Amino acid sequence: MDAPEKIPLLVVTGPTACGKTAQAVRLCEFLGGEVVSADSMQIYSGMEIATAKPSAEEMRGVPHHLLGVVPPSEPFSVAKYKLLADAAIAGIYARGKLPVLVGGTGLYIRAVTENLTLAENTGDPAQRNALAAQYDTEGGAAILRKLAAEDPAAAKIHPNDKKRVIRAMELHSAGCSMTSQNENSRRAGTQYHCRCLLLGMDDRALLYARIHRRVDAMLAAGLLEEARTFFLHNPGQTAAQAIGYKELAPHLRGECTLQTAADRLKTETRRYAKRQLTWFRIQCPHGEQIPAQADGWTLDEARMHALQKWRKNGCD
Repeated sequence: MDAPEKIPLLVVTGPTACGKTAQAVRLCEFLGGEVVSADSMQIYSGMEIATAKPSAEEMRGVPHHLLGVVPPSEPFSVAKYKLLADAAIAGIYARGKLPVLVGGTGLYIRAVTENLTLAENTGDPAQRNALAAQYDTEGGAAILRKLAAEDPAAAKIHPNDKKRVIRAMELHSAGCSMTSQNENSRRAGTQYHCRCLLLGMDDRALLYARIHRRVDAMLAAGLLEEARTFFLHNPGQTAAQAIGYKELAPHLRGECTLQTAADRLKTETRRYAKRQLTWFRIQCPHGEQIPAQADGWTLDEARMHALQKWRKNGCD
């Protein structure tokens, strides 16, 4: 029996504020594609400014999928994301278009491109709260050292990634492991023929300048009022972790000035970008790095035409 045809999937990723949306839209216009978002916060509805959700003007008529499809009050998981993303990609390909996976949530991208076998998050809240308290007491590094003896995949988790560390602890307590999940995924194989473009990896000063400008623009666009409304509606634990809201919470409570909160937001966004840079360097060693230019990261004509050739070969 012939092996099933693999779907060509272009991945555009990189740290926050590196200009992924603009590049993805340009690529979709040139290659005949549609965007599938791989952003763990843009998937929530009503969080437009904080998550830098692209506007209709920025999308320029290019269809975007998995933006604002989950209420902030609902729990959401990587396993659920993978189901939605696979369905969106299949629909795009069936229409004769190129699926373009765009975002900075590395685990979402890996779940799709590596066909990770993921169990739903079924741990009870009391256990998760206890594990979170253990994380706060012992620290991620110490916990991962213990887990790595039986679960080598846990050693690849960043110790500051509290959510993934807790998930690894949950799996361990259930007699499972991230390593076994990865092995199951490798046996299953991937249904995609992927090509990955990495933006914003080579000029940290330029990236940080873009982050600062973005935060200033968000505040000017009404981020503070959006945060106020967000907290009034009792968001779920996952959505409440969105960078842009929790940093403004002390100001909304009258505990600090807006300038102090804004500075904190810039600092936390830079730290997040640093974690993303580390993750992509480890997890995407074969990604094509796009060199920085004066106005950001962009693709030259030669690379655009190379992608056009790849798209044709992948689809045909």
